[in-house]
Amino acid sequence: MNEPASVPIAIAGVSHHTADVNAIELFRFPDEPEFLKKAVERFKGVLLLQTCNRVELIVEGNSDELRDFLCGQGRRNFFMHDGKGALNHLFSLASGIDSMIVGEDQIIGQLKKSLAEAQESGTASNFLEFCINKAVHVGIEVRKRTMINRGAVSVGSAAVLLAETQIGSLEGKHILVIGSGEMGMLVAQALAAKNLTAMYVANRTYGRAVILADKIGGKAVHLSELYHYITLSDVVISCTSAPHPIIHKKELAQAMKNRCWPVEGHPRPLILIDIAQPHDVEDGAAAIDGVRLFSIDNLRTINEQTMSTRKAEAERAREFVDAELEIFLRHLNRKSADEMLATLHTWAEGVRTRERDRALARMIGPDAKMAEIVDDLTRVLAKKLLTDATFSIRESAEEGDLAAAKALVKAITQGDRIGSEVCRREY
Repeated sequence: MNEPASVPIAIAGVSHHTADVNAIELFRFPDEPEFLKKAVERFKGVLLLQTCNRVELIVEGNSDELRDFLCGQGRRNFFMHDGKGALNHLFSLASGIDSMIVGEDQIIGQLKKSLAEAQESGTASNFLEFCINKAVHVGIEVRKRTMINRGAVSVGSAAVLLAETQIGSLEGKHILVIGSGEMGMLVAQALAAKNLTAMYVANRTYGRAVILADKIGGKAVHLSELYHYITLSDVVISCTSAPHPIIHKKELAQAMKNRCWPVEGHPRPLILIDIAQPHDVEDGAAAIDGVRLFSIDNLRTINEQTMSTRKAEAERAREFVDAELEIFLRHLNRKSADEMLATLHTWAEGVRTRERDRALARMIGPDAKMAEIVDDLTRVLAKKLLTDATFSIRESAEEGDLAAAKALVKAITQGDRIGSEVCRREY
């Protein structure tokens, strides 16, 4: 199928493919509602997808406008997709093919959340809703038809695997999870099967910490007691949505002093894994004696270790995505023909009614039955005469050749000559 003449969607941003965790954090838009409000002044529709390893702006518009807008917002070094490429990226993203942890399921919920926030802000156009819902459908079907998420790990469980590579078995260890949102839940669920001596859950809202702790058999703690439980823990995994660091260098250094071995004078090592965006741990914490700090960038190794088991499934997923993309493009192209066909049939109806009225005027006293027969006759003739033309116009549009479809309409309605380029495409 020819690429469609125009698919009004563009996507720009940064991800784990193109940037490290610091660059992603700098690209982030902290006040999402305000940003969406500003962006919708330029575009018919806007969605903002912000996760721990990507920030992407999805708009109903073109790539040049999107590039200018982001540069005006002080953003640089971002990738761009538009038209068919943007849809391909969106479908691949929803399918887990583009994820850092290939096959992870969280992206489905994240796309739904971004759409809901755009709808709440009044920035989600009908076209973008259509595209996002289709992408979500494709993502769900990929997981049903392949095993791309069989044995796959989420970012949360990858953090747990990273801890195991650093400390060995987690059996008998004390673990502190900071954050009780979606990522905190994933981390806690991955830890629940590790036969820990103790698992603590801290959160800004203590009630939510209690709910998560009860689900996984842990102990909820107040955020005010954070450093006390850091002192007690072997591993700390932090994944809040706070807009600023919650683990500060000065207090962490004091907590590490409280972990000192009596004889050696050095603290017991602390594995500190920060998978929050923006960072939960203040810059410079890695220099504190005994702290071994890891970020999302370190999870790439975990993905590489598990990816080999899902490569074949990712290929199957890609085939399905490609097939669904072609079907979706045909649908979009078919819709683009509707306006042209409406023009054609409006013109034909005008000709039909004019000639019908002329014929009736020439008859001597036509009764109602005669008028009905003439009306039916002209209606059937007009419909039959346009059948082949309608088919050709719709077929051209479905194949992405809107120029040929427009040329056919103009040839019929305005007597325009069909250009040689259209003829060459036809033959």
